[in-house]
Amino acid sequence: MDPGTKKGYCIMPIKRAAKKKKSLGDSRFAGRGSSSREYSDLRPEHVEKLAPCMAGCPQGTDIRGIINEISLHEKHGITLDEAFERAWKRLVQTNPLPAVCGRVCPHPCEGECNRKNKDKAVSINQIERAIGDYGLDHELTLAQAEEFEERAEKVAVIGSGPAGLAAAYHLAKRGYKVTIFEAFAKTGGMLRYGIPDYRLPQDVLDAEVQRILDMGVELKTNTTVGKDIPYEDVKNEYDAVFVGIGAHKGRKLRLDGEDAENVYTGTSFLNLVNSGTPPDVGDKVVVVGGGDTAIDAARVAKRLGATEVTLLYRRTRQEMPAIDEEIEGAEEEGIPMEFLATPVEIVTEGDKAVKIKCQKMELGEPDSSGRRRPVPIDEFFEKEITFLIPAISQEPEFDGLEDVKAGPKDWVKPDEYMEVTEDGKVVAGGDVTDLGLVTIALYQGRRAADTIHARFRDLPLEYDPKPPVVPTERVLLDYFEVKERKEPHQVPVEERFDGDENKEIAQTLAQDEVLAEAARCMSCGMCFECGQCWSYCQDGAINKPVKPGDKYTFKLDTCKGCEKCKEVCPCGYIEMK
Repeated sequence: MDPGTKKGYCIMPIKRAAKKKKSLGDSRFAGRGSSSREYSDLRPEHVEKLAPCMAGCPQGTDIRGIINEISLHEKHGITLDEAFERAWKRLVQTNPLPAVCGRVCPHPCEGECNRKNKDKAVSINQIERAIGDYGLDHELTLAQAEEFEERAEKVAVIGSGPAGLAAAYHLAKRGYKVTIFEAFAKTGGMLRYGIPDYRLPQDVLDAEVQRILDMGVELKTNTTVGKDIPYEDVKNEYDAVFVGIGAHKGRKLRLDGEDAENVYTGTSFLNLVNSGTPPDVGDKVVVVGGGDTAIDAARVAKRLGATEVTLLYRRTRQEMPAIDEEIEGAEEEGIPMEFLATPVEIVTEGDKAVKIKCQKMELGEPDSSGRRRPVPIDEFFEKEITFLIPAISQEPEFDGLEDVKAGPKDWVKPDEYMEVTEDGKVVAGGDVTDLGLVTIALYQGRRAADTIHARFRDLPLEYDPKPPVVPTERVLLDYFEVKERKEPHQVPVEERFDGDENKEIAQTLAQDEVLAEAARCMSCGMCFECGQCWSYCQDGAINKPVKPGDKYTFKLDTCKGCEKCKEVCPCGYIEMK
């Protein structure tokens, strides 16, 4: 490496005043060019910045690096298969469930993508899914960390949802002895018991979980800590405890008649279906709620044979918290949604609910969630029902685990390092702390594992420093061609109810489609080897990379500080200092 460079960045040996220009007639610069030209004390350097997509990902996934592994594979002299394997290895450094997340994550990263200012955001979630599926198809295995060594400390993980699985993975790859306690018969938490198979096939979940178990993680299913095993016994036996029990208890409407035999909360209904014991829903099903659980419950009810499934929501479609793709899927499948309505009475006959009385609403001022508050008006209607599914929210079941709660009516409230107790022995993450995304749970599990490791090894608790986010205006949109976004192929609606209702609706992109989609990434804040700076520099101050994958470098003794390289850098990687 040139002594004037570090990690491909140029390190200036002297300090210069900012934006000071001198005539090239100055004797110190004799021979560098015509005396009629000017030079600037400014010099270029490479400054890596955080891409907006990466800043918008709760997991902090290296999205740009993963995509560039694929989009630049030819420049780097590797095959597409090699690029996919590299991308998978980079992806699982933080996320051990890429094929799962590629199916269920609502991809907040795409909402921040600069590409949407050109045409449409890069289909990051679909790229992640394809890479995850590649790992499964080629039976790639999770690697141990660089600092791996067999360690004596034992860690108990309570709950095998995404947070618990992430915690177990990041501890096991460092060499810790991890035991997962799972209350249900199988792993996955809400991934298994709260998401329908047509969105997340259980064999995909099983395969990604098995990779984690293959790292030496012990699993104890049908074991509820706090009931089957006292929580205090677990605390005493293990050196650290991660609490990730999720939020499986559905909240009720608090109306008379809600205990009828044909009324199930959204979480309990989906749990029964995904456990292989679906209830008889009859012909007329009403689902109450506007979140993902409500949408899933409505679509599943139709797959169970209900001919009339209606979703009631007290606000409007604009305020629905469910993923847009899932709302659109329900609409495609002919599920009507009645907005600005809420149940006020359940009419029963014997042990069954037969009618639901609803009150119309109108939107008032915004509430604490930022959404306009629904306000009742004096207008009512009734609907006949054979099955009622309130899916308004959910909460953790703390029986036997009351000690981890922040208060009698509160949930678990860990600090920024996911610690629940001052000594750091108990940490927590996932929906037991607050309802959130799968990717948030994965991050919290990883963060908690980092904290446990730091406590065991007497290391400082700190976050990894992050570079600044590249400003949108630093990306040259005009450099990039308009390109159509690759959308996943979907099973036609008429084929979704042909006897195989669990068939997966969205299909994984093919490799050539992934390559085309990866090529749409603008690599915001990091060089993608376009050569613009080299082409436009008139002073021969830029060196091409010696070998594929290396960075362009600067010859500062010939640079005149004209700033052209910065101006033409499409991704905002070059700065003048």
